[in-house]
Amino acid sequence: MTAGPGAGPSTGEQPGATGWATGLGERRDNRRWHYKRSLASRVGLLTAMAVGITVAALSLGVYVTVRMQMQNSMDTSLLDRAEQAATASRVTEITAEVPAWALGAADVRIIFITENPRVRPRSLDRGPLLSLGQPELDVAAGQDAHSIRTITAEGGTRYRVVTVPTQPGNALVLAQSLESQERVLHKLGIVMLVMGGLGVLAAGLAGWAVARNGLRPVRRLTRATEEIARTEHLAPIEVEGNDEIARLSWSFNAMLAALAASRDRQRRLVADAGHELRTPLTSLRTNLDLLIQAEHGAGIPPEARAELLDDVRAQIEEMTNLIGDLVELARDEPLPHVVETVELTEVLHRAVARVRRRAPGVAFDVSADEWWLTGESSALERAVTNLLDNAAKWSPESGTVTVRLHEGVLTVADQGPGISAEDLPHVFDRFYRSKESRGMPGSGLGLSIVRQVAMRHSGTVDAAVNPGGGTLMTLRLPGAPWPPPGSAPVLETEEGRTA
Repeated sequence: MTAGPGAGPSTGEQPGATGWATGLGERRDNRRWHYKRSLASRVGLLTAMAVGITVAALSLGVYVTVRMQMQNSMDTSLLDRAEQAATASRVTEITAEVPAWALGAADVRIIFITENPRVRPRSLDRGPLLSLGQPELDVAAGQDAHSIRTITAEGGTRYRVVTVPTQPGNALVLAQSLESQERVLHKLGIVMLVMGGLGVLAAGLAGWAVARNGLRPVRRLTRATEEIARTEHLAPIEVEGNDEIARLSWSFNAMLAALAASRDRQRRLVADAGHELRTPLTSLRTNLDLLIQAEHGAGIPPEARAELLDDVRAQIEEMTNLIGDLVELARDEPLPHVVETVELTEVLHRAVARVRRRAPGVAFDVSADEWWLTGESSALERAVTNLLDNAAKWSPESGTVTVRLHEGVLTVADQGPGISAEDLPHVFDRFYRSKESRGMPGSGLGLSIVRQVAMRHSGTVDAAVNPGGGTLMTLRLPGAPWPPPGSAPVLETEEGRTA
């Protein structure tokens, strides 16, 4: 086969791909250049373009309308003159050169078309030669009532020509130059072009001024954000008006308030954690100093030594629990968690066994129904253990902690002094400790972890005053009284769950 015109060597690329890519790159560069400009200049430029398009459309409409109106007026005038002249008596007998004004048409040229085919159309003036054609002959032959058209004469002068019949085989032609009309339209076009340009320039300046004045709150907001980023002083900015900029300022102030609250919580977390860590560390160092002094001195009785070692062990365990609580609260689930089908009754029994070893003087009355859910077994056990530890800590010596698990609702009731109405809304806050508990061991993080675990498992936890005295903690976890079919351990990551 023979290659067609323009065929070239094959390059493995589609035709026009390079041009398409080049055009796309140019459009991107144009958009990038557009967005490098300031917002005020862009608004002014867009305003000028919109006004320019509007002015151009209006100018074109006015120009076309005036041109058509002038042409219609000329056609009507020529047709009326021609018809009046054609009805005049003996008009076709005029053979001598008669001035055009004699027929009442001083501004037109007059031409006769006779029925003698050997006689050319005769003109009553000496103007440029007009080339008449078939439309005029058709009128003379009686085929058309009249004809109106534009003819270009020798020298390039354009005429509007009207032809009407006089007698069978004859016609009267009136031709008027369009030079004066075109001169008026040319002046009109220049005037409209100048006025349109001035209007576009004025619109651009007005748009720039309006944009600059309207964007003043945005510039003020920008300066405020830059000042906040530089000084880290989260003071709210002043809000003026009730427009979109004002709503943006309100939103920015709300964001600042949330950021300030978050920073305050972070500072309080660091301060409280430092305070809570300092207490067991101080006690631990004191006990270790006593043991060291006893080793270098006369020694201490075995009972006192055993008591010091027990205190050291307890303080180390307290620090371990505190550090674990801090890590649990601070990580906010950035690590993968093992999610599996959990039987809550087993978790409860393990937690009760652990707390019994810690508080041997407290009795636990446990009654639990079978309850299955999907979650983290270790986290659930930690939450239940914290509830039981809290109840055991506040229970009197030889007191009883009542634990009930029924249809996913775990209740833990102690026989302690209860929670005051002032402290009740804050018992699940981080590091919150009532006045009565500040002299007791603990960090104020246990119940916070309970709430976090409950929320992670789509559950809730709340505290109330027990009608029989003491405190009643209620943990609700969604699930079912039987295991789900085909349940298997699942590894959950930040991207999702994988079997």
